[in-house]
Amino acid sequence: MNKAIIGRKVGMTQIFAENGIMIPVTVVEAGPCPVVQVKTVANDGYSALKLGFIETSEKALT
Repeated sequence: MNKAIIGRKVGMTQIFAENGIMIPVTVVEAGPCPVVQVKTVANDGYSALKLGFIETSEKALT
C-alpha cells in the first residue's frame, strides 16, 4: 500500500539550516480526507477509493 499526503499548496517560504544555509520550502495545507466513495471489482471492474479534501457547493460539482 502506498503512503501519501494529499494537500493544497499554500505558498513558499524559507528555513535556515544550522550552518546558515537558506533552504526553500513549500507550505502545504494537509487536511482530513474522508472516503466519499468505494469502488469495488465486483461492481466497477476495479478497486479504488474516492477521497474528499475541500468543501464546495453542489453547484461546483460535475
